[in-house]
Amino acid sequence: MIAVVNVKPLENYILELEFNNSEIKYFDMKSYLEHGIFRDLNDKTIFNDVKIFYDTVNWSNGADLCPETLYEKSSTSI
Repeated sequence: MIAVVNVKPLENYILELEFNNSEIKYFDMKSYLEHGIFRDLNDKTIFNDVKIFYDTVNWSNGADLCPETLYEKSSTSI
């Protein structure tokens, strides 16, 4: 089971993610920012307040993504 163990928000709505298999990958959030609860993340203060919650990432507005999606749709470079 894949899990996120560390997250760092970067410029241009990119998340740097470390997974429990020691891989570091980059997830581009821009395509999500016009949909539902993710619209709130256009506010950089909210976007940058991303935290680890159990095995994935979570924001203060309740937005989250499953760790499998983060792993499968992220890349090894920015």
